[in-house]
Amino acid sequence: MTSYGLLVSPSHNRVYAQAAAGLVKAELAVFGERALDGRIRDIEETSIGGVPYVTFSSDELAETDVRLLSNLSSLYALFEIEGGLLRPVELKPLDLFGSDLLTIQKYSGKTNEYFTKLLLNVTAMATDSPMDLVTGRPRLLDPMCGRGTTLNQAMMYGLDAAGIDIDGKDFDAYAAFVKTWLKNNRVKHQAEITSIRREKAVLGRRLHVTLGASKELYKSGETMEITVVNADSVEAEKFFRPRSFDLIVTDAPYGVQHGSRAKGAQPGRRQQLSRSPVELLGAAVPGWARLLRPGGAVGISWNTFVGRREELAEILASSGLEVQDSEAYLGFRHRVDQAISRDLIVARKP
Repeated sequence: MTSYGLLVSPSHNRVYAQAAAGLVKAELAVFGERALDGRIRDIEETSIGGVPYVTFSSDELAETDVRLLSNLSSLYALFEIEGGLLRPVELKPLDLFGSDLLTIQKYSGKTNEYFTKLLLNVTAMATDSPMDLVTGRPRLLDPMCGRGTTLNQAMMYGLDAAGIDIDGKDFDAYAAFVKTWLKNNRVKHQAEITSIRREKAVLGRRLHVTLGASKELYKSGETMEITVVNADSVEAEKFFRPRSFDLIVTDAPYGVQHGSRAKGAQPGRRQQLSRSPVELLGAAVPGWARLLRPGGAVGISWNTFVGRREELAEILASSGLEVQDSEAYLGFRHRVDQAISRDLIVARKP
């Protein structure tokens, strides 16, 4: 067995930084359980030279193992520990673009980008083919995408991704951001916004972006696509084909910073937003499940102060999904602020 030490990335968010080591321990346990045949053992927090590390033991890591672990959400550096000395392990993350793609946007209610990456990762691990995260190209949907943090992480990984959001201002903000970012970074792309029509009625708006990780890849047709629909997530099936996604990854409304969907709207009156993720998910998850391919997985984060895990598990199970309830998947609850205690739940489609 070989010992390894993982140095956790410093976070600009003080509260998240306090939780980061515990979260990456749980994430590492999921990686080991689902993709590395249980070979990751003895995961613990250890002080080395006065610096906190997450340490673990394993058979010597193969190249594909390192490629997978390189994408741990809060990984800053990885070392092999031998005789009290640290030997750096060369990381090979999937990242195609600079980190500013994830960090440059600042707005109230934004999900921490480290946590967004973690949620995507552990959802991918629950699929029938967890190593597809690094060796394949799963297609992702965020059915409550807001201003696109999850979509940007998918783009960073080189994945095709789609999003839905009911808030027109968020749709406009994301469209403006992604087009400006691609232009400023000289990423070859095409982007357009069109109306979605059915039988002469306008159902919503669609942003469609085609881009290449390099000019050469773009010219050769090796591109990725980002699609965002400005519409109600409960009506997701109107905009996407059944069984067209491998991953559904989303951050449910916390009931504090933002609402979820239109509720009780009447002509001439201001729409009210439901603050309950349970109510929203109960209405939306059955449709989402039909968009998921067999063997795919859905991952949802939510505020435990406004919804119990048992309620979400029942909604997922009633939609034909198998909730992941191993010890590793139960280790992600953490405090965001006084009003938000965040957790995640992941389920697989048989």
